[in-house]
Amino acid sequence: MSDERGLAVSCQEVVELVTDYIEGRLDAQRRSDVDAHLALCDPCVVYVEQMRETIRTLGRVPLETLPDEAKRTLVDAFRAQLT
Repeated sequence: MSDERGLAVSCQEVVELVTDYIEGRLDAQRRSDVDAHLALCDPCVVYVEQMRETIRTLGRVPLETLPDEAKRTLVDAFRAQLT
């Protein structure tokens, strides 16, 4: 796998796609792009593993049930973890 394939998806996109990635809802190409990125980016691997552990610990909260402000707060918090 070349480094170029891992650059098809940015860290921010991993944050945005993480739930669909973990739940297997990405199409094959997008999943492959995320996998290639994870092969090159240890911080994103840590982030995905943290999200998996959070889901295992807390269960699933449907995104539709969260208020917009809560969604923004969560996304901001997860992005801060990448920096």
